[in-house]
Amino acid sequence: MADTLRIAIAQLNPTVGDLDGNVANALAMVEQAEASDADLVLLPEMTITGYPPEDLVFKPGFIGDVRASLEKFAAGTGRCAAVVGFADGPSDRGADGVWNAVAVCAGGKIHGTYNKRHLPNYDVFDEMRHFRPGDGPFELFEIAGVPVGVTICEDSWIPDGPVNQLARGGAHIVVNVNGSPFRVGKQHIREDVIAQRVKETGIPVVYVNLVGGQDELVFDGGSFAVSPSADGPVVTARCSSFVESLHVFDIAVPDRGPTHDRYPTISVTPAVTHIRTPMAAPIAEPLDELAEIWETLVVGARDYVRKSGFTKACLGLSVGVDSSIVAAVAAEALGPENVFGVLMPSRYSSDHSISDAEQLATNLGIATYTVPIEPAHEAFTGMLAPNLAGQQIDVGDITDQNLQSRIRGVILMAMANEHGWLVFTTGNKSEAAVGYSTLYGDTAGAFAVIRDVWKLTVYDLCTWRNEIAGRAIIPTNVLTKPPSAELKPDQRDDHSLPDYEILDPILRAYVEGDHTVAELLAMNITGADPETVQRVCRLVDIAEFKRRQTPLGTRVTGKAFGRDRRGPIINRYRG
Repeated sequence: MADTLRIAIAQLNPTVGDLDGNVANALAMVEQAEASDADLVLLPEMTITGYPPEDLVFKPGFIGDVRASLEKFAAGTGRCAAVVGFADGPSDRGADGVWNAVAVCAGGKIHGTYNKRHLPNYDVFDEMRHFRPGDGPFELFEIAGVPVGVTICEDSWIPDGPVNQLARGGAHIVVNVNGSPFRVGKQHIREDVIAQRVKETGIPVVYVNLVGGQDELVFDGGSFAVSPSADGPVVTARCSSFVESLHVFDIAVPDRGPTHDRYPTISVTPAVTHIRTPMAAPIAEPLDELAEIWETLVVGARDYVRKSGFTKACLGLSVGVDSSIVAAVAAEALGPENVFGVLMPSRYSSDHSISDAEQLATNLGIATYTVPIEPAHEAFTGMLAPNLAGQQIDVGDITDQNLQSRIRGVILMAMANEHGWLVFTTGNKSEAAVGYSTLYGDTAGAFAVIRDVWKLTVYDLCTWRNEIAGRAIIPTNVLTKPPSAELKPDQRDDHSLPDYEILDPILRAYVEGDHTVAELLAMNITGADPETVQRVCRLVDIAEFKRRQTPLGTRVTGKAFGRDRRGPIINRYRG
């Protein structure tokens, strides 16, 4: 048996439903792997369909089309074996008959398949709705003389699960194909889980992950290998995060000798007989937290626009930290020539807000348009006045503030319609949590770039972006002035909400930690008196109806609004 296996890890960025495009991209990776004399190329979970396919699996004929695409893929394979993810099963049975599957292909044909046994149904995952668990007998695949076990994503997270069973059945290495979306800290968790499997089994495990954005999810790649050593499991390969790529390297395969229970083995490719120069594994350094968040936002925005069939986007430039960081993300994601900032000054806009916006646009290299809202504001107030109790809209009251915001939303959507842009909204997670937004106003748009980023993190990202650039891309005044929507005289966020240093810790504990009000009070959060805690939690609960009507945005944290956290709109629980 060979003492090494040459593995190619293909971090692919498929698009859900683009069967022909996904197959073409996958075969291009296979061709590169063949050129590098790889024995095995690993492609991620649901490569052919894109992940997650959601209710597409219920469509009559979809699974049949997927199977035809798989056969096309298999026909394009040669000496290098390929493990590729797809959806398998009868086309007329929905989740009762569809599996999340992988196929092992080589020499122009499909040698065998494996169906995912453990279906995640937590956080953003809803696989029990769409798939049935695999329950067939285990098999091994002999690739270049090495018995290889194949698993899919959640299978590797189960103690004494498929990885361990395959090891006991004779596997000398296990590969695990994944569609694992990003959240802060996820890479460390993945590597720790796989290291535990390696510690239990004594064999290497190779982990390949998707990359790219799909709706609100971003897959961050970061594929890796963990091998046993005298000092315990060690990461022997790590690919770059957030980059579509192919990495080829040799991995040592332990000679385990015969095992007690040998699973049936399918011969896929013969052992390598020629001599080849060893290929070292890549060891990319993990990104720090702010760099991870930045890359996630960039990839999420880029792929949402690109995969939706657009190339350009616009946003309203206020300019505070929120619109500043969204503009910076958009410029990097799409190229500054494809981003347009719209300045919409009102009677309440400060001179420095306009100058800050213009400076930001210059720094980023994006074009701007200026559309004053005062004519529309005056027209609307005049139209509405006869129908109001006081025969007028009071300056700065909630009706006046929301009216201005909605005028801006109309302007942005009209310009987007005219120019073929997508509108990026600029609200952050703190605002979304407490409903500090205007329906059909600042929430109007196609994609909420920082919807899952807390306000304090927005400030941190702005500072980080300037540090990385070595200059004040985001004007210093933006970071130092009190945050304000500028919808009434002398307005400041902290006149309506607690300081963000108090607000964000409350929200993190209530939204992401799922703590009750009583538990929050017992935490003694600095600066958070009981009345403030109760008020903030109440605001979160009553704002659910707003969140249901706002654009989706890139998931960053472990509990984003939408897929992760769904509260009842009608809710009288106050705990």
